[in-house]
Amino acid sequence: MRKEEKQEIVQALAEQIKSYGNFYIADTADLSVDKVGKIRRKCFESGIEVQVVKNTLIKKALLEAGVDSEEIFSVLKGASTMMFSETGNGPAKLIKQLRKEGGEKPLLKAAYIQETAFIGDAQLDTLVNLKSKEELVADVIALLQSPAKNVISALQSGGNTVSGLLKALEDRG
Repeated sequence: MRKEEKQEIVQALAEQIKSYGNFYIADTADLSVDKVGKIRRKCFESGIEVQVVKNTLIKKALLEAGVDSEEIFSVLKGASTMMFSETGNGPAKLIKQLRKEGGEKPLLKAAYIQETAFIGDAQLDTLVNLKSKEELVADVIALLQSPAKNVISALQSGGNTVSGLLKALEDRG
């Protein structure tokens, strides 16, 4: 591969890192072509973009994108597959699902979710349970609406007595 081609790959990868904000680095070494194809199909169905990239190019792209994390650099050994997703927990859920369907791989090397690095396969369960930005916003809205719903519900359940009381006061008036 020529130097210009490598630079183009680094630039494209850096743009993906910047635009998604979330990425996973997984180990898919020693998997059959069939299994890698299955992983690619599942990723496509889940809206996850997948790329197999050389570790040196990943490191250069991370630096280009402003991700200077020695923790992530330390896992860049062996075969590396990058997964990009709009949601932080999407690839983790997919990796977990793929393992249930059979096999020990892909293994999680690292994940970078909204400027936080998660290192090692032991972090997979933590990542699966992460809530997306949309889920967090929905939770906050639900919490804010809860007191208002309680007041409305209380007023509606006691509405007959309140309206009856108001009508009685008007009739006396």
